[in-house]
Amino acid sequence: MNYLKGKEDYHPNRLMSRNMGINGKDKAKYMDLTEIISGVLKNRRPEVVDNSRSCYVHSSVLIPIIDENGRYSVLFTRRTNRVEHHKGQISFPGGAVDEADGSFEETALREAFEEIGLLKKDVEVLGQIDDELAAVSSFIIHPFAGRIPYPYDFKINIHEVDSIIVIPFHVFLDKTAQYKRDFIVVDGYPYHGTSYEYEGNIVWGATARIMENFIGIIEDKIMLA
Repeated sequence: MNYLKGKEDYHPNRLMSRNMGINGKDKAKYMDLTEIISGVLKNRRPEVVDNSRSCYVHSSVLIPIIDENGRYSVLFTRRTNRVEHHKGQISFPGGAVDEADGSFEETALREAFEEIGLLKKDVEVLGQIDDELAAVSSFIIHPFAGRIPYPYDFKINIHEVDSIIVIPFHVFLDKTAQYKRDFIVVDGYPYHGTSYEYEGNIVWGATARIMENFIGIIEDKIMLA
């Protein structure tokens, strides 16, 4: 069974790093996107959501970055209707923190293995971004970006994951209305907030907010060639 959806159409452009030269003009050069991400994240401290009153459940997600010969994309999962939270939605691999987890990063890696069979040793963790609050489900989400190999022999947990969806990175950099929306209708209800649509797949809610914040953190260091 082919679990992958939305990987056929990659943007032909490559990503470049942007640095200011001594004359104040941009100097651009080709650079590995994951190097850019790692460099940015190691020099900043993630913003945290206060949970001093223990009102929320801690959870972690992995933002898996794929590099196919300089063409970058992000891996998501579509949840089944059998899971407790966010049924049928597009999300990152992830879930609630277990007592046995040694860190939030370990939670993200464990959940990625449990959901899509991604081995911990195959993930190059690039860094952590800001916490995101999913108030409706009472979760604080701790997102970690990671580079993963591709193609990969994913092993889908069919009870939690319906399919894997791969979306080109440039979709999230696009500032036009081609992919990005600020209003959609979900299951007959209006949703006001950032969402992204690509090949009929709609990324919205906390997942879209995480992706929007992620792009906001790194976008001044990259541009399309």
